[in-house]
Amino acid sequence: MSDSQHYQTWRAGLIRAYAFYAFGFIVLIGVLAAFETLGLAREWIGYIFLLVTVLMYATIGIVCRTSDPVEYYVAGRRVPAVFNGMATAADWMSVASFIGVAGSLYFAGYEGLAYILGWTGGYVLLALFIAPYLRKFGHYTVPDFLGARYEGDLPRLIGVLCTLACSFTYLVAQIYGVGLITTRLTGITFELGVFIALGSMLICSFLGGMRAVTWTQVGQYIILVLAYLVPVVWLSISETGKVVPHVGAGQLMPELIEKQNQINNDSSEMSLRAYWGSQEQLMQMRLDALPESWQAERENLRLHLVRARASDAPMLEIRRLERSLANYPETSKAALEQWSTQRDMYASRAAAPKADHLPFDYDDPEKAVQARNNFLALLVCLMLGTAGLPHILARSLTTQSVSATRQSVFWSLLFILVLYLTAPALAVLVKNQIYQNVVGLSYSGLPDWISAWGALDRSLIDLVDLNGDGIVQLGEIHLGTDMVVLAGPEIGGMPVVLSGLVAAGAMAAALSTADGLLLTISNALSHDTSFRIVSPAMNSTRQVIMSKVFLLGVAFAAAWVATRTPADIIFMVTAAFSFAAASFFPALVLGIFWKRTNYWGVSTGMLAGIAMTFYYMALTQPWLREICFDVPRSAPVDLWFGIQPNAAGLFGIPLAFAVMFVISLLTPAPGQRASAMVDFLRRPE
Repeated sequence: MSDSQHYQTWRAGLIRAYAFYAFGFIVLIGVLAAFETLGLAREWIGYIFLLVTVLMYATIGIVCRTSDPVEYYVAGRRVPAVFNGMATAADWMSVASFIGVAGSLYFAGYEGLAYILGWTGGYVLLALFIAPYLRKFGHYTVPDFLGARYEGDLPRLIGVLCTLACSFTYLVAQIYGVGLITTRLTGITFELGVFIALGSMLICSFLGGMRAVTWTQVGQYIILVLAYLVPVVWLSISETGKVVPHVGAGQLMPELIEKQNQINNDSSEMSLRAYWGSQEQLMQMRLDALPESWQAERENLRLHLVRARASDAPMLEIRRLERSLANYPETSKAALEQWSTQRDMYASRAAAPKADHLPFDYDDPEKAVQARNNFLALLVCLMLGTAGLPHILARSLTTQSVSATRQSVFWSLLFILVLYLTAPALAVLVKNQIYQNVVGLSYSGLPDWISAWGALDRSLIDLVDLNGDGIVQLGEIHLGTDMVVLAGPEIGGMPVVLSGLVAAGAMAAALSTADGLLLTISNALSHDTSFRIVSPAMNSTRQVIMSKVFLLGVAFAAAWVATRTPADIIFMVTAAFSFAAASFFPALVLGIFWKRTNYWGVSTGMLAGIAMTFYYMALTQPWLREICFDVPRSAPVDLWFGIQPNAAGLFGIPLAFAVMFVISLLTPAPGQRASAMVDFLRRPE
């Protein structure tokens, strides 16, 4: 049998194996649904989903174990384009994407599209400018390319540092998300959820490297696409009778716009928004008066409790005051953090929902311009960051050929768009459920899912009858962004098993991205640092062993940081994109398309880009500014051109390009070897 025939036979076997895998998972859903009708508890459904999915991932990892460097680093360079596209889509579909995009669209409308447009647009840049050339280069890592193209260890070492900056922050966010999802799926503690998920990740990446991670990610994509599409199709059929969610959501839009107009003009809703506005002002006054206000408010609360007890007030009022005192911030610093969060939450609840969903539609023209500029700035950072993220670039090294890499990026875009194009429909369908089945109802007749999720975490759903009329107004509902996806099945009245399915999909999204990030970091430390710089005589077996050692260390370090509950997970995710956009993207694009880019140009440019990005973050992100400059979080933030810190890369990107260009022209041109390498990469096949 020829190599081509052997490959086709192997590929056909893969298709059969994953078809059986998908069928088996669908059967599991059906079996759990049947057991639910017989009275199986919600917690047991969660335990079974967690156990079965972790066992499936672990089984793939054990079967794909290897110590061969080519298999460990790049999966043998034989992954078919369509399967590599599925693995890349799973690698890309982080927990933030899976549960956050629909929620962002629910609350922000068209302005939430910056994430979808930026992330998918980044793949177009990847396909056109970077991925095929990296595959033609043919080594193992992105720092490997930098070291070869720019003829030295300094660019390679800077590439390793930038990999750590981009990937570790992203990895912590993923592990944190895995802990949250595991906790919500089963009810176990957050810390235990983190380390259970960590065990699943390590079995895959530790035993088989990129080979195991690739085939696990294919399986994870199957689970997450089922978890995303099944509930939204069910919602569409139940609400509109349309099987295609996009058609059903479009049909509902006129009704939603009319309903939002009614809400905006309702006197009860306007009074509630005024109330939240007054609470925002109160929180700002407390923040401005710190630390004196912290002591004064605590004494005031104690005095109210003493008076309530002395006057024989109702026990409900006394218990409320006792809880408020027990939960009062222990220090003025804790009060600063808590009151800042409350102020921002009150501000969002004071704003009227946009009836027409038009982007940048504000009464204040200056605010509209600032919102538009931040939309575009975030779009640029996400696009260039996507094209520069090391763990995504590493996937372009696993295919058979350059043409297969191009095909792989096409399949990646297709598989990602299946989910991203469904997110707006899900946001519309869930909003319709909230407006029809929650707003306007009596508090005594609320759906069961509200109390169930409220008992789990008040930040996810919170309803309080502020005006005492016994009727739910929109201004009395606090809905967390994650609820749109996580609670979508229960909001739509679906079986509990579908809620477990969604949580399993979110966990698959988090684990797949975390596996890719973990492997990227460990490979950069072992291959590009230990082997290429420290000990070039190291044999291939020892290289793989070193990668596994680093992998364990990085995994436990990231898990430890995640259990410290970082202050702002969403900021950490966007920071990873800004770092990648301001370092790797300029270095790779200029390295491929401009021969004159040299050793000193790329080294200083990458450092300048990432330093400027971090400086702006530290200057404008309240909790980071407090750490770096000891500036109170309540102090006013001086934004450059009104750009928010989540788009800090906007300042690092042009600086990196400019420094690379100028320094390259002022220093000696690259050698003949680098020039020949560029010619080779750009030569048509």
